[in-house]
Amino acid sequence: MHIKPLHTNDDYENALKRIELIMDAQPDCDEFDELDILSTLVESFEEKNFPMETPNPIDAIKFRMEQLGIDRSDLQGILHCGRGRISEVLNKKRPLSLDMIRAFTHELHIPSDVLVKEYQLKDC
Repeated sequence: MHIKPLHTNDDYENALKRIELIMDAQPDCDEFDELDILSTLVESFEEKNFPMETPNPIDAIKFRMEQLGIDRSDLQGILHCGRGRISEVLNKKRPLSLDMIRAFTHELHIPSDVLVKEYQLKDC
């Protein structure tokens, strides 16, 4: 096993190819240890070179709604508010309240750091 830091895209691509080859390695063998180390190096390289920006809160909510197969009427029970208020929030005409953020975090499992991110409201 010869492992070195990933400094270039070629290093990264080679590490991905090697991971693909040893993906089914069994625990307690050298290839499994190599897989563990390479995976850590690849993750670090990706975080540094391909950072993912968090979505704006409303897009995150809509994406999660789609994932869970829920619609705006389902949000009425989660947020304990009317359709109009939900429509205003989802159309970016009203900001999320602290209670809404808490409800979305608890009920839809959206991280609060995503929901508290600033976003542009639309003019009425």
